[in-house]
Amino acid sequence: MMKRIVLLIISLIVSVNLFPQAQNRVAKDVLKRHQPKYSLFYDNHTMPSCPDVGANFDAEAFTDRIKRCGVDQLTFHARCNLGMAYYDTKTGIRHPSLKYDLFGRLADACKRKEIALIAYFNGGISSAEGVQHREWTTLYFDGRENREPRFTPYVRTMCYNTPYRDHLIAMIEEVAHNYPVSGFFIDCLAGYPCVCPICVKEMKERGIDFNNKGEVIKFSEFSALRLAKDIAKAAKAINPGFQLYFNGIPFEQQADFGTWLECEDLPTAGWGYEYLPVLSHYMRTLGDKPVMNMNGRFYDWGDFGGLRPEAAIKSELLYGLANGMRPNIGGHFHPRGDLENAVLDRIEKIYKELQTMEPWFDNAKNLTEIAIVYPKSDRNIRNQAGSDGQLIAAVRMLSELKQQFDVVTEFSDWSRYKVLVIPDDITFTEEITRRVKEHIAAGKAVISSGSSGLNAEKTKFALEKEWGIKFIKECDYDPAYFTVGKNYNQGLPDMPLSLYSSGTDVEPLPGTSVEAWLIKPYYNRGWDGEYAFYYNPPDKVTDKPALTINGKVAHFSHRIFSGYYDQAAVELRTVFSNVLNKFLADPVIRYEGLPSFSRVFVSEQPGRKMVHLLSYVPELRGSKTQIIEEPVELHNVKISLRNDGNALRKVYLAPERKSLPFKINDGYINVTIPVSNGYSLVVFE
Repeated sequence: MMKRIVLLIISLIVSVNLFPQAQNRVAKDVLKRHQPKYSLFYDNHTMPSCPDVGANFDAEAFTDRIKRCGVDQLTFHARCNLGMAYYDTKTGIRHPSLKYDLFGRLADACKRKEIALIAYFNGGISSAEGVQHREWTTLYFDGRENREPRFTPYVRTMCYNTPYRDHLIAMIEEVAHNYPVSGFFIDCLAGYPCVCPICVKEMKERGIDFNNKGEVIKFSEFSALRLAKDIAKAAKAINPGFQLYFNGIPFEQQADFGTWLECEDLPTAGWGYEYLPVLSHYMRTLGDKPVMNMNGRFYDWGDFGGLRPEAAIKSELLYGLANGMRPNIGGHFHPRGDLENAVLDRIEKIYKELQTMEPWFDNAKNLTEIAIVYPKSDRNIRNQAGSDGQLIAAVRMLSELKQQFDVVTEFSDWSRYKVLVIPDDITFTEEITRRVKEHIAAGKAVISSGSSGLNAEKTKFALEKEWGIKFIKECDYDPAYFTVGKNYNQGLPDMPLSLYSSGTDVEPLPGTSVEAWLIKPYYNRGWDGEYAFYYNPPDKVTDKPALTINGKVAHFSHRIFSGYYDQAAVELRTVFSNVLNKFLADPVIRYEGLPSFSRVFVSEQPGRKMVHLLSYVPELRGSKTQIIEEPVELHNVKISLRNDGNALRKVYLAPERKSLPFKINDGYINVTIPVSNGYSLVVFE
């Protein structure tokens, strides 16, 4: 018995000596998980040859400076994608020119100043460790370990099934035990295909064809998800209150173990200004987790010398805040640790302005009544899904019309929406068929287009009775034109109009009304051996439907959203709007005097509703870069908010609380905003 007691005492002493900081931290920090408000995210990928890492870094000055900005959360690299660690690691490779525990100093300063510190690890890339352990890297199908082109951070990716996985988890545990961090951001957990002996062995055991590239990629995605779950298990065993996010793992797949969601969106670096609208309307349907909206102060990742205009950074963060997303500005940390005051001055100015409106942003929920049904994978959506851009176009159309909507998948609850928009190419599974049928049975509306609504075999409409049409075949008109009847032609020119897309031939069933008709061209596009049939004028109106209405189901025969994506033909938006207006006669918001580029969002908190009005226009400059340099000032904007029977006390502009006169007519609160310079926040209490 005495021997056992002595061994127990020794083990306790050893554990205390091994992790002196952890004892105090775990006892105090297993508290309510931090809810980020204003964050910064630093890239710190530093070449091993960099001679003076951390030489000028002053942790006190840096944290004082970001605290002045109102920052309450910081993501900073514990280990970067070059495989360099910035803390005193016994497991990994500390940067050879770093003379002290940089991450440790930063962590200590953040803790004292109540800044939540998120430790960054790159999960899928670790170049220096891959150089030391070539057996840890992925092996591509042609036998290469290095990717082509070589000039990319992804030249060497890591295999999640080699001993690298245990090494990565050990480093995360090392930081979790030794530093007062609030959580971990694990980057680049993508499904990099690998046919190394370890992966091939497991694929054989699972009956997976390792010669099939698609199957190998699926296995690699499975391996990434398995690693993410193991990291979460290891981290939460140390502190159940840790925040965790796994970049590269689909949002839905990390629902059970991730604690926040991150939308990485840098419009000038390939994302463009269509990405945030799609993701913001989608991510808010994924539950109550915090959603971070990460843009960047620079023009591209890896760009140390870029500082985008204030209006660009601010407009993107305002867009996110109007949609329930918290600001997170990305930046590059200079390896020496130089304090970049010009960058922080800009961030401080933006954050201080946004923080004046925090009472109206905090825990606000968007009020929506339309859903764009897009039951495809998270990766489809994040990659700007749809080969013809139908999702982007549907989001843009509804945004230009100032409608309040979400993007939903099969993971979402559809029950609260009045209208489902099903764009272009959504074939119906049994589950989608069941849910749409329930929606229609509840007396609600559907607008579909193209081949949407067809069964999985694409032979007939899954809900043929409800759609009121029979599918015949794909339409062979190229190009196709249409004309609209008097019920839905408001605002349309009296002439044959182009559809700019492919479509279907459908036949109306008894009781279905045809409201628009296809016009065939004289001849289709093509080459007959002598001539290019490039000029294809419209010929005669046919009896083929272009738009049918059956009860509360409208169907466009052609892929109008793809057509809008390709040519931005306003007439396609107009005819869609005419149909939507019949189905949704009393939308949440009405307006006068707003240009198409402006955006309007309605959010609510207990006892009040907020209308967010944004007016910024991205301009394409040069061959590829869109930029916002200044806001657009609007005058005498009239908005009408549906009252929904609430007792209204006052309407005012936030944050200054300047009262606005209002009138209530026909269930709407009518307000005029005299001047709006880029953004206005109108509060209805």
